[in-house]
Amino acid sequence: MSDIVVNINGKEYQAKEGEYILNIARANGVFIPALCYLTNCSPTLACRLCLVEINGKRVYSCNAKAKDGMQVITQNEEIQKERNAIMKVYDINHPLECGVCDQSGECALQNYTLEMNVNSQEYSIKDVHRPTRDWGRVHYDPALCIVCERCVTVCRDMIGESALKNIPRGGDAIDADFKANMPKDVYAMWNKLQKSIIGIASGAEVLDCTLCGECTAVCPVGALVGSDFQYKSNAWELKKIPASNPHSSDCSLIYYDVKHTSTADAKEKIYRVSSDFNYAPIHAAARYGYDFDNTVTHKDTQAFAKVIEALQTKVDTIKFTSYITNEEALILQKLKEKFGYKLVNKDAFVFANFMKNFAQTSGTTLYNGDLVALRAANFVISLGAFLKNDSPNSGYAFNNALRMNKGAGIYFHPISDNVVNNYSKKLISITHQVGAEEAILYLLLDLFGKKLPLHVSDYLKTFHTTTTKTITENVKETIMEMVKKTIKDEESGEEKEVEVQESKVVTKNVEKQVEVDSNKLFELIGMPEDFMETLQKLLEKKDTFALVVGEDLYAHPRATNLAKLLGLVQKYTDFSVTLIPSKTNTLGVSLICDLDAEAGKFVLGYNEKADITLSALGGGDLDMPALNQQEGTFASLGKKVVPTNVAVSFGGYCLNDIANALGLEAEYTIDYTQELPTDKGFKAVRFDDLPNEFDNSGNENRGYLLDAKEVICDDMAEEIKALSLDDTQILYLANPVHQFSPFTNKAHQLNEAGSLFVSSEFLEAKELQSGDMVKIDSEDGSLVVSVKVDTTIGGNIVYLPTFDTKLNAEQFFSNGYRFAHVSIGRV
Repeated sequence: MSDIVVNINGKEYQAKEGEYILNIARANGVFIPALCYLTNCSPTLACRLCLVEINGKRVYSCNAKAKDGMQVITQNEEIQKERNAIMKVYDINHPLECGVCDQSGECALQNYTLEMNVNSQEYSIKDVHRPTRDWGRVHYDPALCIVCERCVTVCRDMIGESALKNIPRGGDAIDADFKANMPKDVYAMWNKLQKSIIGIASGAEVLDCTLCGECTAVCPVGALVGSDFQYKSNAWELKKIPASNPHSSDCSLIYYDVKHTSTADAKEKIYRVSSDFNYAPIHAAARYGYDFDNTVTHKDTQAFAKVIEALQTKVDTIKFTSYITNEEALILQKLKEKFGYKLVNKDAFVFANFMKNFAQTSGTTLYNGDLVALRAANFVISLGAFLKNDSPNSGYAFNNALRMNKGAGIYFHPISDNVVNNYSKKLISITHQVGAEEAILYLLLDLFGKKLPLHVSDYLKTFHTTTTKTITENVKETIMEMVKKTIKDEESGEEKEVEVQESKVVTKNVEKQVEVDSNKLFELIGMPEDFMETLQKLLEKKDTFALVVGEDLYAHPRATNLAKLLGLVQKYTDFSVTLIPSKTNTLGVSLICDLDAEAGKFVLGYNEKADITLSALGGGDLDMPALNQQEGTFASLGKKVVPTNVAVSFGGYCLNDIANALGLEAEYTIDYTQELPTDKGFKAVRFDDLPNEFDNSGNENRGYLLDAKEVICDDMAEEIKALSLDDTQILYLANPVHQFSPFTNKAHQLNEAGSLFVSSEFLEAKELQSGDMVKIDSEDGSLVVSVKVDTTIGGNIVYLPTFDTKLNAEQFFSNGYRFAHVSIGRV
């Protein structure tokens, strides 16, 4: 899009051609009211409040695309009159329960009623009974609903599920006198409002989606609200504490909404999590998994002394997870340098090795993509990620690109995902064999590579063979034939029959021999026969490409070559490449810590079971604060160093106290923020100087971007080596869509027992029912567990989660790879 100038209320603003006028106004601090529009979603024109005048013509700014030289007026007497009438219609029969409504104090209906100076009411109609509905984690009150359709729009255009829709309300017809005496657009809006409410698209009684809760976030009134939050607090009582999602590597901006527990208990309590929904969604775990704090009121001096003594006398290894801040990671690295401890972190170790091999061919220490690039693309590919579950926010961006950019794409994964499959009709979902990722990356280089290294292009040629194929074509041919016609003799006037020759077009089926390029990579991957034909159609008018890659690749038996191939994709194709780090701060830990492959003889575990354990989950030798009780930074999948803050207090010791007792010196953990290693891409910036907000344009002004370092590369990659597969059952290591770790499972709205998650097809094939007990066996271990249907997946691959530590799921994946061969039988 080219740069243009738009004049709004007499002032010129720079913009991009094709941008919506409403977005241009918002970005420049010009107020235009809108109840229905959401940034990055399609306009619905439901509320019609965003009426403006462009070049003398009245239009809706949410749907008006900018052109150079446009003259826009956002406010005049006629516009104000119409907006006033619209708000009067919205206020008809709206329940007067603001004192107890959960949205009161941050309600758009309240705000705009005041803004439009509504101080009288001349419209009226008989109301109809609209009973409330309990949809599981979401409560819907249709009496409060203004049918703005934000919930419908965000679910379709952002989340990708289309779980909600407009359904008939059964209201009375509007009196004809109103139609004659009110603005035309106001009447149309009222007529729609009177006829509709929101319902579940499938017709079910309870929401049958992934329950992300984004519909409650975008609701401008109190119609959709979290069932757990309902009637718990007024909005103005809550203190918003900006933080970063502690559960996954998107590290999205969230707000912990906090106040005292009760009139009798002054202790702070998190009542909910909110977000800047206009600019970025958050997933279910971020929204509902907030109360995982470790309640500790005092310092256990004896336990602390025991830990210090062990670190001074016995400990030779510190084993930890990536659910820590960058500052804590730096403390651990400093302790290693001072005392020689081994540092063991499995997921960060394999990610660090993957990135080192990636750098060898890409020439840079970091991948070049992020979720902004993914959302902006019009051709998207996902590889090696159980996208909806592993990184819901990546899935939202993937779907948003397909929906909003007239996009197309390919989803590669061994497990069929019904939600992802329904993102778009222009998405090809390839359910490939386990271990086919090498062939897929070579295919991407073959299809999209430019000026590839000679050894790569020569190797790709070995997969191409030319075969002769007989095809049948419809061929049009002109022939001459004799036909009888009746003519009239000019002299006698008598009619007579004569034969004349006429041309005729006929269609014949003609067999034809053609040479066809056959690609053996298709066979290795399991591509459909018509893949190339379909792909060529999807690629029409596509010019912005994005590839998102997940953790199936990082501990893959062929991870070294996969990383090198991915580096070649970044270097020699037009794809932006985004990697999804497997845990919240896997990227940060992989950059900061010098990690070891194996532990020593005596291990201290930080949120890991060990000889002596520091735990934010409780039950260890020394309690530690959870991530909602700490301030510090994470390195997100967007390669940004983003801050998080303390939501609730912790009365015990933290890692910095241990470090100080061992000879390091820092008053606060965040004193290490400005010491994060600049040679790894961090910057010497104080914690208190880090921004954490979106601006009006939707730009993410949070922390800072890591610096990618250039490295010498060699462009070398190995040939494909197929994994050996047998006929045993394949088990996958993954969590259901709302779980990420024992911390999410600790939250009261998400807590559940772990199960073996299977498809309906698997249940039927094994003649099982949900809840039946089965035994999983392999060379590495065995487990008796109940089965549970995941209705979003298909096929025969089943998955075992990590959020329930009682299952010890990792026992089946000793080499770190997410796929394992097991046997499963009924108990």
